[in-house]
Order: sequence, then structure tokens, then C-alpha cells
Amino acid sequence: MADLSEILKIALTLDIEDRAVLAERLLASLDDVSEPEAERLWAQEAQRRLEAYRSGFSEAVSAEEVATKARKLFR
Repeated sequence: MADLSEILKIALTLDIEDRAVLAERLLASLDDVSEPEAERLWAQEAQRRLEAYRSGFSEAVSAEEVATKARKLFR
């Protein structure tokens, strides 16, 4: 089986329509994730984000700033 980097390399050579179909199919496949698996994946993502924040790789954004940006986007 090909590894992820090989698959990405091939996928990025596809034309826009084929990439869109591929993206749609991949996103749809996530709907089949069980609730426990989804919770496990979100816990992993939360841990990754916390580590990125603690290491200085990412910065915190206040809820007020997020709300302001959201209001501007949805006007």
C-alpha cells in the first residue's frame, strides 16, 4: 500500500474536477466514523493543538476577537 506522501503527490497532479471528487469522497468517508472514534480523534487534535500552543508554534486568540471576525465574515 502506498504511504500518505505518495498518495498526496499523485492526488495533487489530478485536474481540479477529479480533486474535487476525491475531496468529496474523502469527506463523506468521515461520516462513517463511530462516536467513540470521533471522540478519540478530537481528543488527539485537542492534544496536538495544546502542544502547539505550549511550544509557541501557535498563539491564543481571544473569544472576543474570534466573535468580531465571525461577525465580519457573515455580514
